[in-house]
Amino acid sequence: MTVASILQRLKRSLANSAGTIVFGMEDGTVSIFGLIFGVAATTTSSHAVLIAGASGAAAAAVAMMAGAYLETETSRDAIKASRARLRADLKRNPASIGTFLQKRLAASRLNPKLSAALTGAVKDNPKAIKGLLFALQSTPEAQPNPREQARWMLLADFLSAAVPILPFVFLPVPQARVVSATVTTTLLVVLGVGRARIADRSVIRTVVETVSIGFAAALAGVAISVLFDRWFSG
Repeated sequence: MTVASILQRLKRSLANSAGTIVFGMEDGTVSIFGLIFGVAATTTSSHAVLIAGASGAAAAAVAMMAGAYLETETSRDAIKASRARLRADLKRNPASIGTFLQKRLAASRLNPKLSAALTGAVKDNPKAIKGLLFALQSTPEAQPNPREQARWMLLADFLSAAVPILPFVFLPVPQARVVSATVTTTLLVVLGVGRARIADRSVIRTVVETVSIGFAAALAGVAISVLFDRWFSG
């Protein structure tokens, strides 16, 4: 396998997993940001913050990896089952192919005139009707690979979770809080831009939404930590 083919395969894998990567990065950043700031709000021990952050990042990344695998596998199996049911129905009752087509077109909310024209164009061609029925399921033949999605989720979640943690490796807790908040905010802005481009949404709105979620997580972590610290401290 040549370097060019490896790079091409990697590029294709990245394109197929763009949504998973962005989601994993957002989850890793937001969840660990909240955890880190919650712990750092009640201690000046970098050791305690790092242990909490590292264990939380590892657990979250593995959980998200498993979730991505199961979700992709379930979705793929559901699509296969749906296609198999349609094939079985068409094979068992070929005379009702036209009825199946009319139901599918109605479910897709296609313009009635366009539906009638489309039905009339293929009514005498059973193969064309079958092909149209499968196309109306809106499911591409090439489904995402569960293992590929799981690997990207693990990598994206874990690496992004490291961003809010790393400042506490090199700096005392008070200074690390400021640096961590700064670099994490920067990453959230980048993620917001990525989400906007993938979903073709407003960049400003998506960035504000993404950053707000991150800071909401941090505030929640701080509030819970301070509350329990005061509670158990009497």
